[in-house]
Amino acid sequence: MPNQSGLQRSNIDRTNKAREKALQTVNELKAEGMKVNFSTVSQRSGISRHFLYEDPETRRIIEEHRRNDVNNEINKRAKFDQTAKSKDVIIAAKDRRIARLEEEKKKLQVEVIALRGEIYNK
Repeated sequence: MPNQSGLQRSNIDRTNKAREKALQTVNELKAEGMKVNFSTVSQRSGISRHFLYEDPETRRIIEEHRRNDVNNEINKRAKFDQTAKSKDVIIAAKDRRIARLEEEKKKLQVEVIALRGEIYNK
């Protein structure tokens, strides 16, 4: 039986280097504000998707970052929805204020006309 310890060590070294490169790529993508997923990590690092999916540690880290990205996107959408709702509330309040001011303006115009009539009669 041939000695395969050298092959095993070489395989472990290549796996460790690929893992380090993938994790470095994840950190770079996060620093640049880009989405972290298997495709972007594979494209940027040159490591196969197969390795990224099969290596448990790398897979866990990429999936964790991907979940965080999705959660951040959901939070942004929720903020937008809240902003849109609050905008509608503000518009409704302004519409009520405008209607009240228009009514007050009409009353004042009638009062001005009446006062002008009184001044004219004197």
